[in-house]
Amino acid sequence: MTPYALTVDAGVRDLRAADHLLHTLAAELALPEAAFGCTHLVRGDRPRVAVSLTLPTEPLLRTAQERLTAGGHEVAPGTPDACGRAVIYPGVTSLTGTLTIADVLSRSAIDRVTVLGTPGRPAPEDRLVTGGHVRPQWQDGELVLTAMPAVGGTLVPFEVADPTPCCVDH
Repeated sequence: MTPYALTVDAGVRDLRAADHLLHTLAAELALPEAAFGCTHLVRGDRPRVAVSLTLPTEPLLRTAQERLTAGGHEVAPGTPDACGRAVIYPGVTSLTGTLTIADVLSRSAIDRVTVLGTPGRPAPEDRLVTGGHVRPQWQDGELVLTAMPAVGGTLVPFEVADPTPCCVDH
């Protein structure tokens, strides 16, 4: 399968808004299960978060591009970079609750899981508490989920859905 990609730069300033935009676009475009939707941090004079859509066929890409352009979105071919943060990807909807690492890898497009502070990979039977928020990132052509140790010998995704803002208590 050859993927076809496009970028939508809607001037979004944070990841939560970019995630929401991707879900809205996915629903409006009725994206197939094989689609990927990623966020990309754009630096420079106007820092923002762009989103990319990668589709399995050129006709789907053309249709998406036409519909997005007609809807007033700024669309460009390709992706801004090779290290997007995946929000929409095959199997993402099955990653809820507590799963083994083997389940995460077999149910989704995630290629591997790494754990902060450890040199090796987690064991297939290690448990991941997803919290319904699993955001892997592209690294060297692989979709990699970074996890961290949690209570009870479990793992959790490094990125949490509702992070505590810095300095919230002072």
